[in-house]
Amino acid sequence: MDKLEEHKIATWRDVLKVKQRPLVFTHPDASLFEAVRMLIQEKIHRLPVLDKTTGNVIYILTHKRILKFLSLLKTEIKRPALLKKSIKDLGIGTYSNIATARKDTPLITALNTFVERRVSALPVVDENNRIVDIYAKFDVINLAAEKTYNNLDVTIEQALKHRETYFEGVAKCKANESLETIIEKIIKAEVHRLIIVDNEDHLVGVVSLSDLLNHLVLKPAGVPSRNPSGSSSVTGPDSTVSSPTLNMSPTQLP
Repeated sequence: MDKLEEHKIATWRDVLKVKQRPLVFTHPDASLFEAVRMLIQEKIHRLPVLDKTTGNVIYILTHKRILKFLSLLKTEIKRPALLKKSIKDLGIGTYSNIATARKDTPLITALNTFVERRVSALPVVDENNRIVDIYAKFDVINLAAEKTYNNLDVTIEQALKHRETYFEGVAKCKANESLETIIEKIIKAEVHRLIIVDNEDHLVGVVSLSDLLNHLVLKPAGVPSRNPSGSSSVTGPDSTVSSPTLNMSPTQLP
């Protein structure tokens, strides 16, 4: 691989144009519900809000920002009683076919898994399936920062030694904890997902921001979590929802 710092964005666009997806965006007058639908159905983490006149990005919406906002207004969300139920009883999260890695997994294998499985993080487990760490797409940025991207045969354990930001440990939860508790935990930890474990830290599942927003917003409205058309869309009619909060525009978020 040539030196990354000598590459231009245009070069990568040419290389990746076969797999390039249409830009998914929304406008300031779209509803918050529509923004949530697009984030989840298009499987994106950030949704640009473009000015209709200039086409400039005026705001970027994320799962985290929306969930934090909704948590402040949980009494207005349809069926608030579900917040007291456990995520296990509600069926929230992924509990099978979870993409994982070991400390000795080659970094190139982890990168390929990110692309092939379309996941943003890999729980790192030991030989007994206990959680010991997590390797996320964000950690890949450190490869460029440390200029170690030419050696992709290093193990995940070696790669994680280049983690620049302070790491407080894997954010975990239990399947029998309430939805309300899970929301509070994921917001406080400021992460994109919580690793579900048992009492001995064995991997049980993963619950993400998308899982939570899907259950809180789309599912009560009868909207599927996958794009029915199977292709990206940038506009679409608002679905009818019971909460006026979700009919707010993205730019009205506090």
